[in-house]
Amino acid sequence: MLAARLHGRRDLRIERLAPPPPPGPGQVLVRIGSVGICGSDLHTYQHARIGDTVVRAPLVIGHEFGGTIEAAGDAAVDGTGAPLPSGTRVAIDPAVPCRACEPCVAGHPNLCTNLAFFGLYPTDGALCERMVVPGWVCFPLPAAIPDEHAPLLETLGVALHAVDLAHIRPASSVAVVGAGGIGLAVAQVARVAGAMPLFVTDRLPWRLDLAERLGARPVHVDAQNPVDAIMAATGGRGVDVALECAWSDEDALAQAVDVLRPGGRLVIVGIAGDDRLALRHSTARRKGLTIAMCRRMKHTYPRAIALAESGRVDLGALITHRFPLGAADDALRLAAGYGDGIVKAIVNVGAS
Repeated sequence: MLAARLHGRRDLRIERLAPPPPPGPGQVLVRIGSVGICGSDLHTYQHARIGDTVVRAPLVIGHEFGGTIEAAGDAAVDGTGAPLPSGTRVAIDPAVPCRACEPCVAGHPNLCTNLAFFGLYPTDGALCERMVVPGWVCFPLPAAIPDEHAPLLETLGVALHAVDLAHIRPASSVAVVGAGGIGLAVAQVARVAGAMPLFVTDRLPWRLDLAERLGARPVHVDAQNPVDAIMAATGGRGVDVALECAWSDEDALAQAVDVLRPGGRLVIVGIAGDDRLALRHSTARRKGLTIAMCRRMKHTYPRAIALAESGRVDLGALITHRFPLGAADDALRLAAGYGDGIVKAIVNVGAS
């Protein structure tokens, strides 16, 4: 089968690999349909590492994906406990927790101490034609959700978890820092949760245009001071909640802290390229901020599917570019360079 494997920094190669083995008990063989390019993929692609996880051997990347069940092993069931017959269209949770460690038993599988994660070294991901995965990470798709939206259910799941951590209530004032795929998904979920007003900041005008179409107030950080703009719009009070959805660099975190009211809540969703967080201690301390770190998601796929099926969030609006598997490197390069008005790139493996 064909797969896109990362051999080093920006060294992605289309290679022919042996097909996966038949699924074992509890497993399913999935024919990959579509794969989304995520910001965390860009960390791995550009640096051959993310945080302290280093790519030490060729790795198939890609963790936002969906596909179709081709075969199921004995006793294979989906994430809701239902059987998985061949032909079932599914979205797939890329995280495979052990379900036995202390965080898993406590109901926090996203904090699993023995976690395997598709597309994160050493576990191969989805930029390939077929994969064997546990059945219980698969969630059937209703007819209303097209194949290429399946990868965005992972994005939406992260957004749901972030908004859960934010404790947004009706008429909470909210600022989302960063209007990439995650930031725009977070903004949509915050709007559904009742955020009002809802600000989204970014420096790319096409992403801010989309944020406005999705119901947020855009703030262009290169055209105006975002802190001054948000403080003026809130009468000098600041917002109840800020969600940092950029790269967690010093500017993004400072902006999120500065726009919060005293006693506000900061949720850090973005991943810092240098694996460090820096914020002004005196500001955060004097405001008495509550700070939460968003680690992927937990128990969100059924909610994400229901929300997407209802039409209350628009996943299709985030997709701006589509590529075949053979052009996966083009997709990653374009996303890394913020070229051609990109928001979200999808690699349609099934159409390759």
